[in-house]
Amino acid sequence: MKKVDFDVKLPAFVDRVVYVNNYGARPYCYTIKDADNNADAINRAINYISEKGGGTVVIPEGIWFTAPIEIKSDVELRIEKNAILKFSKDIDQYPLIITNYEGQECIRAKSPITAENAINIGITGEGIIDGSGELWRPVKQFKTTGRQWDALMEKSRYTIDTKEGGIWMPSESAFKGNEKNIQLNAENALERAKEYYDFYRPVMVSLRHCKSVLLDGVTFMNSPAWNIHPFFCTDLTVRNVKVSNPYYAQNGDGIDVESCNKVHIHNCTFETGDDAICLKSGKNAVARQIEGPCENVYIHDCVVNKGHGGFVIGSEMSRGVRNVLVENCTFLGTDVGIRMKSALGRGGVVEGITVRNINMTDIKEQAIILTMSYVLNSLNRDEEIKGVDKEDIPYFKNLNFEGIHCFGAKEALVIEPLKDMPETISDVHIKASTFVAAKENRIDGDSVINEDTVYAMS
Repeated sequence: MKKVDFDVKLPAFVDRVVYVNNYGARPYCYTIKDADNNADAINRAINYISEKGGGTVVIPEGIWFTAPIEIKSDVELRIEKNAILKFSKDIDQYPLIITNYEGQECIRAKSPITAENAINIGITGEGIIDGSGELWRPVKQFKTTGRQWDALMEKSRYTIDTKEGGIWMPSESAFKGNEKNIQLNAENALERAKEYYDFYRPVMVSLRHCKSVLLDGVTFMNSPAWNIHPFFCTDLTVRNVKVSNPYYAQNGDGIDVESCNKVHIHNCTFETGDDAICLKSGKNAVARQIEGPCENVYIHDCVVNKGHGGFVIGSEMSRGVRNVLVENCTFLGTDVGIRMKSALGRGGVVEGITVRNINMTDIKEQAIILTMSYVLNSLNRDEEIKGVDKEDIPYFKNLNFEGIHCFGAKEALVIEPLKDMPETISDVHIKASTFVAAKENRIDGDSVINEDTVYAMS
């Protein structure tokens, strides 16, 4: 493995402090007008500090109901202990915009917190950021108890039937939007999408093309879609944070680090409704037109308590993911422990990945899964594989797992390269590990080298 570049630059802030209440923000006020007023006050404080050369904007103790805010260069937003930054939901406050989500440009509502092309920024403190995700998110019935489902049905009767059961939709707008799914290829797309506004859920914290970023100490919770989404950022540090979403939170990922360089995530706790710690780099051919692998990433000393995947790469990995070290983490009761996923059509290479000293218990599915069969579309049909463009073929290679210990899983290890293409997953090394699982491994191909590894049936 190439040496990971651990020299992640931390931001530094000058000693200048302002409090948002001095700009007219008021706690314990809960109307949409109050949210607008508080957002205006917070954004004015942020702009003042940025224009003066930097410093800290403080959210003091209290409940602060607010509309979207934007972090500017050289600003630390500090949310103090016993402070809650609670976000509203209103079409006038969160207009539909064109942004990037799930690997491609698409329509979404404006995020509660954004930073774009900002340098030297931070969100710190011991307080809480609450994205009011329950106003936006659909809920899958099989992830709820009977009482939870009945309570949802009292709020809205809009549901979608699937093989897995119903999906509850929070409003008629979300229900019809799921059917129409108007995106950028439609004529007058943004205007037409407004009719189905609730469908276009935003990520909660959107950090785009930023440099020298610190997230420290804060609890990020209850996001409409993904919780934290750094996109093409450099020198990103995430430490001592708690990321929390209900288990039934649809697309409630913890952190999705996309096409970032020099990333340090440590001493964090995740409890999510989807993947907890995830690395991405865009989806399919359109993403590969832009250079931007996710690289030089160090993740350590984190706990994932529930969620879809503990540590995940993909399935959006088309610009490549490389030079990653994950160590000294604990995954408790996640659906999957370590998951790397892709599909024909993605292209790109995941390489130089080391995962070591990981303890897992009560994993619902696989302790480790490496799969090229994440989505089934026209490119996955066997008869089309021979004729597909070579650039559409993804690869996983040089993957090293050491000291992976899992007590309780359905399967210990699953490796699924593309059909008749075992070379798409190669140079996988697993050593000094133990697995207790209900089923035997499923390994397609001969790419795995097992050294001092014990598999036991539960």
